[in-house]
Amino acid sequence: MTRPGSRSSARPAAAVPASIAGAIDLSGLKDRPAPPPAGGSDSADGVPLIVDVTTATFEDEVLKRSSQVPVIVDLGSARSPQSVELTRQLGQLALEADGAWIHARIDVDSNPQIAQAFGVEAIPTVVAVAGGQPLADFQGSQPDEQLRTWLDAVEQATAGKLSGLPGAAPTEEEPEPEDPRLIAAENAIDDGDFDKAIAEYEAIIDAEPAHSDAKAALRQVKFLARVQSIDVDAVSKADAAPTDIAAQIEAADVELSQQNPEAAFGRLIAGVKRTAGDERTALRTRLLELFELFDASDPIVVTSRRKLASALY
Repeated sequence: MTRPGSRSSARPAAAVPASIAGAIDLSGLKDRPAPPPAGGSDSADGVPLIVDVTTATFEDEVLKRSSQVPVIVDLGSARSPQSVELTRQLGQLALEADGAWIHARIDVDSNPQIAQAFGVEAIPTVVAVAGGQPLADFQGSQPDEQLRTWLDAVEQATAGKLSGLPGAAPTEEEPEPEDPRLIAAENAIDDGDFDKAIAEYEAIIDAEPAHSDAKAALRQVKFLARVQSIDVDAVSKADAAPTDIAAQIEAADVELSQQNPEAAFGRLIAGVKRTAGDERTALRTRLLELFELFDASDPIVVTSRRKLASALY
């Protein structure tokens, strides 16, 4: 209880095509002497969003970088109009993505070792690499919409699994502004004015019948208000008069207020077992009200509901 995506089209990123997964051995592309840094366009956190990759820079720009964000490896050639167009599309989308992934452009004519490692059969070929491993691939040109969908799938498949670009701060959702009506009700509770709090919550529910927070809080406040007027000796009195239904109900309220739900639920279930008619209805009704003060999946509630069903039938 608490207070108130066939190689002729884009493949889904969730599956690694067997032809690619079985063919790629990228280890031979590691530890090559690196030339000066490759050219790039724009950057995110100092990392170029679009990079021209060679065999010498493959390890750093693809394998290592893919431990941070997905690297979209674009294998093409200037002699292929489809390659040129796809490279343009990917470049524009990489700028829009602003560091969510990196566009790695590879000229297969100048870097045949890379094309061989990826098992390229036709150009253009695009492979998404994440964590040093191929994740998804496609060949040929793609409409913008389909390309966006494929890239979105890659992002979703790697969400939370990569470290992110160095220096990138985690995004934080703006907290929703607090409802002043709920604040007013909570202030009333803090002041001990349960009647006012009840009125505040009931006004919210009148205006928004499906307001689950207000409904849950109203149940809590009504319970707190009820307990205030119960005799502190209610438990001992109920123990001395087991057939007094009103006493049993009050004692259960007190036990629950003392953070002893097992005792409260057990008392009412025991009463349900030995009574009938209106008395049984009164005990069962109060027990169900107390259940509503807890999450329905709470183990205590689940167990007690099972015991109640047994007592009734």
